[in-house]
Amino acid sequence: MGTISKDFSFSEFEDSKIAEEKGICNVVRSFAVRDAIKSLVDNVLQPLRDIAGVPLRINSGYRCSELNAAVGGVPTSQHVKGEAADVAFPKPIELARMAADNHLPFDQMIIYPTFVHFSHKLKGRQRHQVLYNKSYKGEKL
Repeated sequence: MGTISKDFSFSEFEDSKIAEEKGICNVVRSFAVRDAIKSLVDNVLQPLRDIAGVPLRINSGYRCSELNAAVGGVPTSQHVKGEAADVAFPKPIELARMAADNHLPFDQMIIYPTFVHFSHKLKGRQRHQVLYNKSYKGEKL
């Protein structure tokens, strides 16, 4: 499918070491998922990349239902819909702060020790919910 924006591509959202190891085909096959990924990038991730001024690495983007089950994701995960991405960052709280301070339209932002989960609904109101994974022990926003 190719490029989404100047800094993101669909292959970044499909790449998964676990899918590769388990022989799972994690390719976006639906226009709805493609549109959701594009909306997440256009509204949250590309603006965040521009603000950060450094490349952002996607740990986990799109997950087909088989991959989502393999990684222990809940069946209702926004990753399955293409509405979520986990973004690695040396100090996740700093990335989270950039998103919050710049009023980016995220649905959920969950802060983990090594990454931040961002989601953005394709349709409906964004909840702008900030959560902290139980494994995260650092400072709060």
